[in-house]
Amino acid sequence: MASTPNFISRLLRPFTTSTSMSLNPHGGAAQVIPENAQKCTVAAGCFWGVEHLFRKNFAGKGLLDAKVGYIGGDTNNPSYRAVCSGRTGHAESLQMTFDPEKLSYTTLLQFFYKMHDPTTKNRQGMDSGTQYRSAIFYHSPEQKTQAEEVTKKVQEQWWKKATITTEILEAGQWWDAEDYHQLYLDNNPGGYECPAHFVRNFPELT
Repeated sequence: MASTPNFISRLLRPFTTSTSMSLNPHGGAAQVIPENAQKCTVAAGCFWGVEHLFRKNFAGKGLLDAKVGYIGGDTNNPSYRAVCSGRTGHAESLQMTFDPEKLSYTTLLQFFYKMHDPTTKNRQGMDSGTQYRSAIFYHSPEQKTQAEEVTKKVQEQWWKKATITTEILEAGQWWDAEDYHQLYLDNNPGGYECPAHFVRNFPELT
């Protein structure tokens, strides 16, 4: 649907497709996950673009795996259609596995704050609803502290003109999204991309 306007393409996002999923968008064997690997889980709007940008920028640089799914809700095994209704409480999210010896958690969080607008509550671009909220779901007390510290800095230095609405919450039950959502933009290059998903040219944090 490359020629279809973005807002129409967004409304026509499929609920089923025959597209196959691969853990490695460039082919080859899946990476071995080291014992010291950690998880980073974030929500920043439509998860297709979030996954695509993180993989594009960190593949081969310590990012071991990434999958899209649902977190933060109160129903079991939610479907995409149910999450889109806004009634399950889940956010469209990305869960990454990374090697902390090659890629830091704070680096991932800083990129998170560069690649979406954290000041638009429950909305990214034309995508509106609680499922598109901005959130960081921490997996340890250390991650919580780092998330709070990074958020404070980016509020003061990057997003000074508006208030960051990003939620910082303990990671609860994660549900993988349906297979056709995984690596969606790699498998469907003309697919919908949220206009709010791009890397801002912010200065280094001090």
